[in-house]
Amino acid sequence: MEPRSKFWIEKNGKLVFSDWRVDLLEAIEETGSLSGATERLGVHYRRAWGMIKEMEERLGVRLIVTQSGGVGGGGAELTPQAKEYIRQYRKFRAGLKEMVERRFREAFEK
Repeated sequence: MEPRSKFWIEKNGKLVFSDWRVDLLEAIEETGSLSGATERLGVHYRRAWGMIKEMEERLGVRLIVTQSGGVGGGGAELTPQAKEYIRQYRKFRAGLKEMVERRFREAFEK
């Protein structure tokens, strides 16, 4: 048996961050665009854009900066605040996973 846990962060009772939402932000960073990120994750552009806007509204900060298409094409990049949120989320998530695994061993592997 292996333990599994789900973790997300809410603000005022509304979802802000989850593994999937952080994956979306990381995919934007890696691909340089929201469309590239949605293609990679297999999600509709409109859904992803809505999630980004929800997160920004709930946090009161911009998470991505976009450029309109043109000769050089459009794109998106994460703000420094978004990168910091990702770092904090991943650090906390890793610690949570370690704690869940340790507590599981203590409870089930006697």
